[in-house]
Amino acid sequence: MNSFEDFNIKKQLQKAIADLGFDTPTPIQQESFSAILGGADFVGIAQTGTGKTIAYLLPILQDLSYSEQLQPRVLILVPTRELVIQIVEQIEKLSTYSNVRVVGVFGGSSNIESQKRAVAAGADIVVGTPRRMYDLVLSNQLRLKSVKKLVIDEVDIMLDFGYKTQLKNIFEYLTTKRQNILFSATMTTYVDELIDGFLVNPVKKTISISGTPLDTIKQEVYSVPNFYTKVNLLNYLLKDRKEHHKVLIFVRSRSNADRLYESLNFRAETSLIHSGKEQNYRTDSIEKFVYGKSRILIATDVISRGIDIESISTVISFDTPLYPENYIHRIGRTGRAGKEGRAILFYNQKETELKESIEALMNYSIPVTDFPEVVQRSTELTPEEKDKPMIEEETSSRSNIHTPGPSFHEKLPKNKKQNEKKKSYGEQMKERYKKPIRRGDKIQNMKKKNNK
Repeated sequence: MNSFEDFNIKKQLQKAIADLGFDTPTPIQQESFSAILGGADFVGIAQTGTGKTIAYLLPILQDLSYSEQLQPRVLILVPTRELVIQIVEQIEKLSTYSNVRVVGVFGGSSNIESQKRAVAAGADIVVGTPRRMYDLVLSNQLRLKSVKKLVIDEVDIMLDFGYKTQLKNIFEYLTTKRQNILFSATMTTYVDELIDGFLVNPVKKTISISGTPLDTIKQEVYSVPNFYTKVNLLNYLLKDRKEHHKVLIFVRSRSNADRLYESLNFRAETSLIHSGKEQNYRTDSIEKFVYGKSRILIATDVISRGIDIESISTVISFDTPLYPENYIHRIGRTGRAGKEGRAILFYNQKETELKESIEALMNYSIPVTDFPEVVQRSTELTPEEKDKPMIEEETSSRSNIHTPGPSFHEKLPKNKKQNEKKKSYGEQMKERYKKPIRRGDKIQNMKKKNNK
């Protein structure tokens, strides 16, 4: 199948694909179309940026007929709010010339009531995050007995986020007679367990080895001692607006994201997004970045899978990710659609092992770029760096190794008390009044005792 015309899809879909400017299907789209359309359980493993979303949406929309029933026939589960919004938009574009009702549901402080009304109005496809989906099921607003196709996208990150319990809870409300479709960028032990647990003889298609970056991405790495030196280096690199015209910067935590945003010299050109921000703020940040109002976007790994933005020139990993797979997902945001991209990794001494894990996963040593002499090395440390010195593990020597003491130590005074046997009421009375000298003469005995 060298073109979408070879897929033999209905005219409405063909026209929508043409409007989107797609002409040649990607390998994962070629491999998945017939298998999913045939109704078999399917597992697709492909790199980020290879068109996985279109790979499962095309056969699903091809098979979806017009219906007026209120309850959904297709359920799509994804890990983040951003990905929900993205997939809903993609479905709407692909169904421009057909009548497909789609609803997106995700967590938020005040949006559950509007989502309940949208679901109650009727939908053919519901896209959502597991927790919000399960909330709607429990409220009886969303009923899943009509679902014929279940899609779990980015299943590896879904399990990393701890959604396994919610997924199992949702499975209990689904009929066993359904088609299961899983897509992931990496194959992990948890994914294998999920596949073995609820898929039936699935068709498996692996387009790229787990951990293989795209060939169109040029990678480089800088050794940087601490947070504020990283900030200085970043400010230096971002001066080149021609080379870095659309920059996505990944950090490990929300606190680092906020701290970096406050420290950059380019705040007027920068947007910020992480899970601690309200949905409206997050959506606004992405839109500014998409439409060029912001040249720079700072993001955390939590939403890295939910960003699908064209023409990103540079991805900078400000913090080395804790899991090497996350590095693959990060840099997969650039070098898309055959265009060249650039990925830059900052690491400090404490992150050396993390960098080596990334290189081992890719089977590739990232070229090292010398630290520019014009960039100032800062001695200022963040609170986290002060609490946990960067070279703490390397400073110990055999002469200062702590010699353990004896296995037993003297008890504290409060712990030296021995448990006394609890006396019965009868024993307490005998001890208090003593045994009478003669039976039946207790009063006389008491008088004698008093006279003494």
